[in-house]
Amino acid sequence: MRHTQLRSFHAVAQRQSFTAAARELGVSQPTITTQVKSLEQEFGVELFVRRGRRIELTETGGGLLAITRRLFADEKEAADFLNETRGLRTGHLRVGAVGPYHVTDMLAAFNARHPGLYVSVTVANSRDTLRDLLDYRTDVAVLAHVDPDPRLVAIPYRRHRVVAFCHVDHPFARRRGIRARDMEGQRLIVREAGSTTRLAFEQAMTQAGVRPKVVMEIGSRESIREAVAKGIGLGVVSEAEFIPDPRIRALPVTDAEIYTYAHVVHLRERQNARLVRAFLDVLAGLLPVGSPSSRRRPSSSRR
Repeated sequence: MRHTQLRSFHAVAQRQSFTAAARELGVSQPTITTQVKSLEQEFGVELFVRRGRRIELTETGGGLLAITRRLFADEKEAADFLNETRGLRTGHLRVGAVGPYHVTDMLAAFNARHPGLYVSVTVANSRDTLRDLLDYRTDVAVLAHVDPDPRLVAIPYRRHRVVAFCHVDHPFARRRGIRARDMEGQRLIVREAGSTTRLAFEQAMTQAGVRPKVVMEIGSRESIREAVAKGIGLGVVSEAEFIPDPRIRALPVTDAEIYTYAHVVHLRERQNARLVRAFLDVLAGLLPVGSPSSRRRPSSSRR
């Protein structure tokens, strides 16, 4: 078994395409196909099956992918370690985030301290962002909610109040704020199930004994803003994510404490990896003064 065979397999499995894998590795598609085929023949296994134009991993292929993810993450870490002698002037930090709002400040601070490092950001939903972190596709993640997991370290970063917002012609638009009971029967546009903003708002309404009328579910903050701007109903959003627009008005809920949170999350086993540690050091300078996480090394923070 050769390293090139594993790298070819890994690229195909990650991209789910022989063509994309060849492009990524800078070789021809027949070369990739030959490398994977020889690996299968050497061990008498089947790693991929074809479904029309698509390819899928077999059970054996899935097991091997879990190993190669660790293998190439360790290889990257070894290269980072050897580069340590040159200081933090080279490297690639991979960040996953559920939205651009919380992560932007961190990226700006990180870039100011380490301008020579390359940073890539993948924005996805919470499930995919966490999966990418656990699969070594990203180095750190910014998530709104993290369930207890011994594999992870989660550092509280920020909390933001959740506000409602309405069209400028809505009767609420003339108010400075609303009470929870004002939402009774109001037409409401919400994010997809599992959205932390939606969950926080629904819990507050349940506690207040209030039942808004959900008329639409949209999996995009921007699309919800447009729907509200067209007068379809009210929306809810984190204050940090509210973008002023002459067509809409923000409405703080004055008698309810409704918040969303942001956590920076990394794998516990990688807390001393060069780029992860550099990101956490920058993060420490952004945490509120006096917060538990700001008074100790971020890598030892508790959930």
